[in-house]
Amino acid sequence: MSKIFTITEGLENMGALRTGGQGSVYKGRRMGPIISAVKLLPTPIYSEDDEDKNFRNFQNEVEKLKKVNEDPNPNVVKILNSGVTESGSLPFIEMEYIEGPDLEELLKPPHDGIFTIKEVIKLADHLANALAHCHKVGVKHGDIKSNNVKYNVHSGNYVLLDFGLAIMSDEQRRTSIRHAGAIEFMAPEQNTGAMLFQTDVYGFGIILYELLAGQVPFPLHDSGETSRNAVMIAHMETPVPDVLELRRKNLPENWSAEKKVQEMRVPQWLLQITATCLEKDPENRYSNGMVLQEGVIAGSIDTNRSESASESIDILKAKNNELTTQLFAYQSNTSTSKQVKITKPALAGLIVCLIAALAFGSYESIRKRDPVVVRDTIFIKPKALVHKQQPLPVRKDSIKPIVTAGNPASKQVIVTDTSAKAKKAALARSHKKKRKKKKKFLGIF
Repeated sequence: MSKIFTITEGLENMGALRTGGQGSVYKGRRMGPIISAVKLLPTPIYSEDDEDKNFRNFQNEVEKLKKVNEDPNPNVVKILNSGVTESGSLPFIEMEYIEGPDLEELLKPPHDGIFTIKEVIKLADHLANALAHCHKVGVKHGDIKSNNVKYNVHSGNYVLLDFGLAIMSDEQRRTSIRHAGAIEFMAPEQNTGAMLFQTDVYGFGIILYELLAGQVPFPLHDSGETSRNAVMIAHMETPVPDVLELRRKNLPENWSAEKKVQEMRVPQWLLQITATCLEKDPENRYSNGMVLQEGVIAGSIDTNRSESASESIDILKAKNNELTTQLFAYQSNTSTSKQVKITKPALAGLIVCLIAALAFGSYESIRKRDPVVVRDTIFIKPKALVHKQQPLPVRKDSIKPIVTAGNPASKQVIVTDTSAKAKKAALARSHKKKRKKKKKFLGIF
């Protein structure tokens, strides 16, 4: 590829990657295999000294950017170098080249026009980490949009690129935004050229909204000045459309019905974070990237717990269905069978149980004959130790006079022991019942 112009000594220009009103990005190569991305700003610097206001502003912002790389972050592009081009005297910053598509490309064919919930949460985690890292060192990006976030195909990380607006002055930034900025991603306060930490948070919210809904909340229909003004006014005054309604409308046709139902279950915490980021008043948004990251981490933890619980419930449901099916099959087989077949081992076990029952019954009948049982040995009481039964005392009320017919005056007293008779009769009845029970028990078997 032919060189368009020389960037600087030792840095080869390999052609434009992207051009626009806020500057152009070129693919550069140092001597050797190192590939980089070079951002050229549109405002020239004619004198590289402190008397030149543009140069002074550029140097001040570059010093801030150097702090970003003091502690490398996997979600922030590395700043390699900065300076002024040899031809054209344009300020530039040289960054590492990230191989892979940006978010804008990932939302176009052949990719689906919408992200899965799982991938949106991953992007939210990575981009919040990038903003927290920059805001900790006082660097505001100012241009958070889809084509400034790339997917690194080698690491699998989403990486924040292009700190072009960060190194512009307020006046340059205001002019650039008004005429060439990505108006669909710009916060209401950027209309006046202001750039706050909450401005980056707003851009973060627009990206989440776009990935969930398949479009930005306020699309730009053409590049005319009227359309750009309409979008900016919408950011300042119009309520944000329902993201779930747009998501349902824009779900890819090639997704199965089951996947569509699953992908409409957007976690409430993710919807709430998106809504908070898109507040019109900066004071109502997250104050900076660190606070935003805390919210994303807390929501991600809740989602993981919910997924684990959901997986456990699904496993239990599947197991329950399996057992229910087996039980139904067993009941069907049992009800349709005409006779029950008993195997030989089962018959043998039944006979053993019957013999054991008979033995236990015999043992119980012997034990109840008043033996003394000590450790399974039976001792019958000797006769000598058996006391004779003492005669029962005679009760007075049991003596009754009997008057004979022949001699009414004569009295014959017959003493009867009615209590003894009653007891003897009750004892006889008890023995009779025991004999009947024994016969009945043995008759079953």
